[in-house]
Amino acid sequence: MFNIERWQEIFEAISKNKLRTFLTGVSVASGIFILVILLGVGKGLQNGIEKQFERDAVGSIYVWGGATAKAYKGLNPGRKIQFRNSDYDLSLKKYGDLMDIKGSTYSSWGATIVYGKESGVYEYRGVNPDGLLIENATVIEGRYINNNDVANNEKVTVISEKIKSDLFKDQSPIGKQIAVNGISFKVVGVFTDPGGEWDQKRIFIPLSTTQRVYGVGDKINNMFYTLKKKDSYKEAVEEANRFTDNLGQLLKSKNGVAPDDMSGIGMNNSVTEVKKFYDLNLYIRLFFWWVGICTIIAGVVGVSNIMMIIVKERTKEIGIRKALGASPISIIGMILHESIFITTISGFVGLLTGLALLELIGPHVQSEYFVDPKVDFTVAVSTLIILVIAGALAGFVPAYRAAKIKPIVALRDE
Repeated sequence: MFNIERWQEIFEAISKNKLRTFLTGVSVASGIFILVILLGVGKGLQNGIEKQFERDAVGSIYVWGGATAKAYKGLNPGRKIQFRNSDYDLSLKKYGDLMDIKGSTYSSWGATIVYGKESGVYEYRGVNPDGLLIENATVIEGRYINNNDVANNEKVTVISEKIKSDLFKDQSPIGKQIAVNGISFKVVGVFTDPGGEWDQKRIFIPLSTTQRVYGVGDKINNMFYTLKKKDSYKEAVEEANRFTDNLGQLLKSKNGVAPDDMSGIGMNNSVTEVKKFYDLNLYIRLFFWWVGICTIIAGVVGVSNIMMIIVKERTKEIGIRKALGASPISIIGMILHESIFITTISGFVGLLTGLALLELIGPHVQSEYFVDPKVDFTVAVSTLIILVIAGALAGFVPAYRAAKIKPIVALRDE
């Protein structure tokens, strides 16, 4: 309930001790300011980690042929394992019901791509229609490779935004013909990839066309998969580990690789890698919270000490109030009111200053692993709640001591 006399008392007490109140407020404001900055930095690191995973679909499993390290069934070590369409088909036949996105690729770096008088050296990659999803790329003009292109060995291609800029300048490339190592392809789409410039130095063409026109038969370089979503991250990790183990043994058996040869078949399970990065980010953010909370506690202790001094200075006044019938609850309320007011206002200033600094400086920080440091609304509200609780804690002990003062003792105080 609003009590104007209580507010008059608070402002009168503050006006009598301006410097002391100001220094107390600074200690609280600095604690909140540091907490907000640290949380903003933690968010920037999280965004940076998420940005790194944008280059590929989250939770993807990649498989490629390596070189054997052990002799097996009369075969010498050092053999290069070359995957073929039959390997990919076998994986689908055996584990297709577990998969969400799947595909195989054949790629080659160093392809000369020519349009008119412009040319450049890039990578071509033969793909299936799911290649767009696994690369996490986005078509910004035209379309991507489709099932009809693969089935009919169509000579079509989807180029990157960078290659469009390099070869076509301001023209639209859709429907134009480019030469890829001397073979003519029709441009049907343009894509952009958040993975960065390296992922923009490639074109996509149908896998079947790649194998046919470049004379590589049924060879493939890589196979990729994502599994169907599970109810929990723990289940997803267990399923991914089980899938990679089973698929690895299946491919080793087919290609004459010893079961315990770890180099014959290369596999990367990014499901577990994602967990490592997010666990690291969680630990960093928890550390920042801990440092920030410790700083706030230091400020709260300062407020509590100041309130102790205020109670000491107002001992006789408190005694008179109690002699006139003031209840212990009203005495506690008076002290807590002032403590919460000082803490909340000071903390709010620190909160706004921290948010303003993040908003001002954050967009100008250029780093691959630190992106858009901000504090979201939920965290800001949580911080305000912490302020109110901190103010109450800071004033409770002095307020309780004030409520326990006996009127006769207080009236004798000098």
